[in-house]
Amino acid sequence: MHPQRVESLSHPQRERLAYIDFRLYFMGEIGRPDLANRFGVAPAGATRDLALYREIAPQNIEFDGSNKIYRICKTFSPIFEHATQRVLSALALGFGDGVNVDSQPLLPCESPAALSSPRMEVLAPICRAIHAKHPVAIRYHSMSNGESERVIVPFALVDTGLRWHVRAFDRKSGEFRDFVVTRIETPTLLDEEPQANERPDNDIQWTRIVELDFVPHPRLERPEIIRMDYGMTDGSIRMRVRAAVAGYMLLRWSVDCSPDHRLKEEQYRLWLSDPLALYGVENAKLAPGYQAPTSPKKR
Repeated sequence: MHPQRVESLSHPQRERLAYIDFRLYFMGEIGRPDLANRFGVAPAGATRDLALYREIAPQNIEFDGSNKIYRICKTFSPIFEHATQRVLSALALGFGDGVNVDSQPLLPCESPAALSSPRMEVLAPICRAIHAKHPVAIRYHSMSNGESERVIVPFALVDTGLRWHVRAFDRKSGEFRDFVVTRIETPTLLDEEPQANERPDNDIQWTRIVELDFVPHPRLERPEIIRMDYGMTDGSIRMRVRAAVAGYMLLRWSVDCSPDHRLKEEQYRLWLSDPLALYGVENAKLAPGYQAPTSPKKR
């Protein structure tokens, strides 16, 4: 492999070589039509890209003349880093940016259906507001307060695994809060700058990082299986997450956060070994089994 040679190539060339690398690694083969369909290149261009990949990484690829296809070698070693989430997304959804590209899964793949998806006509203006650092006027539907008109200053999207939120300063309450995107209507960008106190560096829950240590649930008879499931090293998973998203993550992964690991249901495979790590985390109440520390009694 010649890393400097790869870095000297143009961005479009690197994209095509990375695709060749991906197809070999995960599909075991690639042909000229695969490149032509993905990138819209002519057959001659696809041939040149495959020849270039073969020149850079001859140990990775061999030509099967009888089937006119390139196949993976036993000595294959990827020359690009393939991020896990991108790989799984490509396998499940296909490649593409929405314009004349593959949109079919690369392999049979089933995943849980999304029951809640943001509407693009709401999500797009919220994203523009985040990018431009501008406030946005919205109509919001809250479980506690019903429908209201608000002005928020959004700065980040949060995927809880169940639904999408936007993290924002809320001028109505004067606090930083999470707003469920599906509950937002008629977002309108305002042509003004946020105030100093509305900027994300003043969001204590966002800027605070909490360290969480997960171990196999003590009730389980085979903790080594859980260590395999989660790729644990030294018998635990150590996570550093924003306080603002900690509760969502613990709920999503069904982590027993009770101090005495009392949750016995099957879905609780992990235990938060130090529940006090959640002290001061506002959404800790979402964490399964969480108990707020009791204040010492005054004498």
